[in-house]
Amino acid sequence: MLKMAKEKKEEEKKSSSNNIMVGVIWNCADIKFLMATLLIFFLLATLLIPFKPPFLSYSYSLSSLSCVSSSSNSSSSSSSLNRFLQNKTVEQQQEQQDSLVLKRSFATVGSAAYLFIQMGAYRGGPTTFAVIGLSSKPLHVYSNPDYACTWVPADNASASVSGQTYKILPDWGYGRVYTVVVVNCTFPSPVGADGSGGRLFVTATAGGGGGDAPAAVGEKFLALEEAPGSVNMSLYSAPPKHDYLYCGSPLYGGLSPQRVREWLAYHVKLFGEERSHFVIHDAGGVHPEVREVLRPWIERGVVTLQDVRDQERFDGYYHNQFLVVNDCLHRYRFTARWIFYFDVDEFIYVEPGLTLGTFMDSMSKYTQFTIEQMPMSSKLCLKEDAGKNGRMWGMEKLVYRDVKRGIRRDRKYVIQPRNAFAAGVHLSQNFDGKTTHKTEGKIKYFHYHGTIANRKEPCREFVNATELTFEGTPYVRDDTLRKLAGSVKMFEAKKIGSVLRRTRQ
Repeated sequence: MLKMAKEKKEEEKKSSSNNIMVGVIWNCADIKFLMATLLIFFLLATLLIPFKPPFLSYSYSLSSLSCVSSSSNSSSSSSSLNRFLQNKTVEQQQEQQDSLVLKRSFATVGSAAYLFIQMGAYRGGPTTFAVIGLSSKPLHVYSNPDYACTWVPADNASASVSGQTYKILPDWGYGRVYTVVVVNCTFPSPVGADGSGGRLFVTATAGGGGGDAPAAVGEKFLALEEAPGSVNMSLYSAPPKHDYLYCGSPLYGGLSPQRVREWLAYHVKLFGEERSHFVIHDAGGVHPEVREVLRPWIERGVVTLQDVRDQERFDGYYHNQFLVVNDCLHRYRFTARWIFYFDVDEFIYVEPGLTLGTFMDSMSKYTQFTIEQMPMSSKLCLKEDAGKNGRMWGMEKLVYRDVKRGIRRDRKYVIQPRNAFAAGVHLSQNFDGKTTHKTEGKIKYFHYHGTIANRKEPCREFVNATELTFEGTPYVRDDTLRKLAGSVKMFEAKKIGSVLRRTRQ
């Protein structure tokens, strides 16, 4: 009995094992069959899709792909996602196919750079205007952007007039994402010269870069509006208000208030307070202490301070230096006889025997002239000044001039603005008239490179020599501006008192 029971139990165990094996084999067979069926289905679908029979058509429901959120941020994100998916779905539906070719389409999103960024627009006379701004540099390199000007009279909008337009790219070779554009508009006859008022419109196009037809559509914008009676045409023929006007490059960084103080007092004295004006452009460098240095001169009407920090949004050369100097040229073109272009670490000097007035009169036959540079050390000071150098001005304690030969040094320039159409940094290439560089022995500028952004005491080495070599550069002692420091201090005290006596480095 025991033997029979044992045999029966072994048979049941064997049967159960066989059933499990069969189940596994059966499941594997099912899987293989299912995979084979799916493979055949997808092969058929692949062959049939190009012909798009009705039973294979499909569509997506965007509502099923979006999420609903009670927060505004989630709602905004959902909306943006929906728009993106809609654009992509439209693009997919626009794909056209035949039996051989799959046509692809491209969805555009946003823009890499603005077509035009206007800084200013100015009348240049009865028939001409200048519009100054930035534009995409790659667009100007690889395409041919164009501009068109239209004048619309205030009293008769239907009598609009089209003008001839040409563009100037004064910073060509220097631009970055953006390049500077000066758009000159010239009309066949006077527009708005009778004081009736009107509006100047400019239409900018991308020039169809790369064959993109939609990009060739013009963007029309209002560049300038003149209210009736607001234009005084005598400005364009009368003698200018100022003999000399300084157009400053953008100031940025941590500038030294004391260096700015010295520079301004020196040049107001040189140019003459009644005969000159200074335009300072703040690109982030006119911090509160520098502003306090400028304040007394602003209050006297000698300085105009413009905040141009917003230009930092647009990636142009050197804080958009070319943009700023060109706007300054056209903004003050008819208010000054001469415009000076140089920096706040540079000091103009006229040789003994000449005054600035007599020298400038001798240059009247030239539209522009350039000025030779005298580079000065920003570290070397006289041993005799040690201990008292903290109370001295930079121009009186930095007295060693770099005399290394064989170096091409930058020159700065002065121009008669009424004959200029665009400005450069070291020279204008767009003007009517002649240029001279032969000004040696008459005028020069001392350049204290690196001192304007140094808020520490500049003297690093105290020496007692007329000639020496320091850090591989030969220097000679030059007391030219040191001798003038006393008279400049007296001039400042006479004009604005002692309000700046506690100015810090």
